[in-house]
Amino acid sequence: MYRSNRLKNSNWHLFLIFSISLMLFSCADQKSDNAKEDTTQDTGALDSIRNPVLQGDFADPSVVRVGNDYWATATSSEWAPLYPILHSTDLQNWEIVDHVFPDGLPEWSEAHYWAPEIAYDNGEYYIYYTAKKKDGPLCVGVASSDNPKGPYKDHGPIVCQEAGAIDGFQIRDDQGKLFLIWKEDGNSRGEPTPMWGQEMNEARTELLGERFELFRNDPETWEGNLVEGAYLLKKDGYYYTFYSGDACCGRGCTYGIGVARAKNLQGPWEKYQDNPLKRENEDWKCAGHGSMVQSADGRYFFLYHAYSKDGFVYTGRQGLLDEIIWGEDGWPEFKENNTEKLAGKERDSSKVEYMFDADELSQNWQWPVGNKPNFTLGDNKLTLEAKPDKLGAVLAHRSLFSTYQAVTAIENDTVSNIQYGLAAIGDENNALGISYTNQQIILWKAQEGQTVIIARSDKNFTPKTFFKVEVSNGEEYTFFWSEDGENWQGFKDIEPLNGFYLPPWDRAIRIGLISKGEPSLQVDFDLFKMSPK
Repeated sequence: MYRSNRLKNSNWHLFLIFSISLMLFSCADQKSDNAKEDTTQDTGALDSIRNPVLQGDFADPSVVRVGNDYWATATSSEWAPLYPILHSTDLQNWEIVDHVFPDGLPEWSEAHYWAPEIAYDNGEYYIYYTAKKKDGPLCVGVASSDNPKGPYKDHGPIVCQEAGAIDGFQIRDDQGKLFLIWKEDGNSRGEPTPMWGQEMNEARTELLGERFELFRNDPETWEGNLVEGAYLLKKDGYYYTFYSGDACCGRGCTYGIGVARAKNLQGPWEKYQDNPLKRENEDWKCAGHGSMVQSADGRYFFLYHAYSKDGFVYTGRQGLLDEIIWGEDGWPEFKENNTEKLAGKERDSSKVEYMFDADELSQNWQWPVGNKPNFTLGDNKLTLEAKPDKLGAVLAHRSLFSTYQAVTAIENDTVSNIQYGLAAIGDENNALGISYTNQQIILWKAQEGQTVIIARSDKNFTPKTFFKVEVSNGEEYTFFWSEDGENWQGFKDIEPLNGFYLPPWDRAIRIGLISKGEPSLQVDFDLFKMSPK
């Protein structure tokens, strides 16, 4: 009996020592790897992924885990409010909960709101973002908050370069020093694109010391004329930089994801001989510009963007998620799993329906940068005040499908000189739409800022008019109207309108509610629906 108890106690002591050692090793490893997430357990392992996890136009996504929560953001480009803050507890289901700049623009900037990178450090959330300085080049700015939802305080640009500085990312080295990594946008002028690093102060307001180069594009390889979109992490004694190369956007995109590693942050850096890690598959193309997050069970997931081969530029660069695994040689690769089989599938849960019966407008609505509309909610309606220029006042929603329909209902007004309706919008200068004005239904087209009326149809006054657009393959647009939402009429002898020209090189189609006229005029929208067809 004595011998048996002694053996049990000895085994228990060994187990306890081993457990404590394992815990200490894990903590030390996490510290040395410069992880920006804590190790609180989340809601469980992600055993299957249904892509896209961010449906619609969410380019350059960035993600971080803090406790049970995942927080993400993405490019806004020329659509406000700027930089959505998205929340999830499982990496699969996301909701926009706010924006970094919900009401206006950073005071120093004027355009090109790209590539935000979210980081969590010592109880503070940081958003590194790209924007064009007023009458100046592209710069990397930074904003911070102690709450992921904000409000965020803007600290202004931290680095600007004549050729442009974009894609900012923060990392600490083995000594705990804080560094900013960014890309010099040399490709904008036919020059190389070095990836730079430089120490910065803890306030994120000033760079310190001398900058150093990590690596640059090799035009003789898959990288073509650029490398950009760096995401860095430390693992097993190496710094890894995940980056993107070649043409990012638009119909001629050839984007791909590569990786390089180094023992020291300042190099020398070695690019993986089997790059690119991912470029396209049967469902998606031009994969690139993402960020890594580690789940509580220790697995690595990469959130990045790609174009659906179904919707392509019309639905934009959508957010995809894949697991990353590490080979025996220490190099990472994308895990082959059921994300490939499920990629690109349109989900019924993605139907959009707004009855405007909430106290606040959904965070999914957008408007052109610098042209925020005036609107109110009440009595189950959205009241949109008119604007006289370009398309007028615009409230728009990302398109989610390549073949779909969108419907709105509008309370008619006997006041003349106001035009209101439904439009497919690339930007303020390029759109296709249907409107009601002066007891007429008009079909119109705006291209490069010039608007023409394609067809007219007289319509007697009724209290309400329904508008519908049916979209095929992202490219063909057919518009209808109705007095009851059931019996639809179209324009005689008018073929579907070609929307090939609509999407800009870096954006996708939005479906928008518009109100054009003097600011003293307004119109009430009763509903908005969008669903796959």
